[in-house]
Amino acid sequence: MAEAAHLAIGDLARLTGTKVNTIRFYEEGGLLPRAERTAAGRRVYRDADTRRLAFIRQSRSLGFPLDAVRELLTLADDANQPCEAVDRIARVHLAEIDRKIANLSALRSELDRVIGSCRQGTVADCKIIETLGPRAIF
Repeated sequence: MAEAAHLAIGDLARLTGTKVNTIRFYEEGGLLPRAERTAAGRRVYRDADTRRLAFIRQSRSLGFPLDAVRELLTLADDANQPCEAVDRIARVHLAEIDRKIANLSALRSELDRVIGSCRQGTVADCKIIETLGPRAIF
C-alpha cells in the first residue's frame, strides 16, 4: 500500500528545520526525489521523503560532502548489499577531518607564536602586522 502524500514544502521545512530553498536544492541535485504536485501545482511530500531529508541533514551535520551523501543514499536504497562501501565512504571522510584538524592545529600554533611575539607597543612596531604582510602594502 502506498503512502499518502501529506506535507507541503513549508510543513516539511518546519518539521525538519530545513530551509525551503535547501529542500528545492536537494531535489534539483537528485538527493530528494521530485515532489509530487497537487492539481494546483504545490509540492507534496510523503513520510519517506521526510525520513530521506532527515538522513541528508544528519549526514551534512557530520560534514559529509554532497557527493558522499549521494553515494550513501544510493547505498541505503539497496539495504541488502554489503556495507563495505559505506565504511569506505565514512573512513575517507574521517581521514579528511583528521587532515583538517592537523591543518587547524598547525595554524593555531603559528598564530599563537605570532601573538606571543607581540610586545604591546605601537602598531608601527607590531609583530603581528609585520607577520601578516610587508610594510610596503600599507
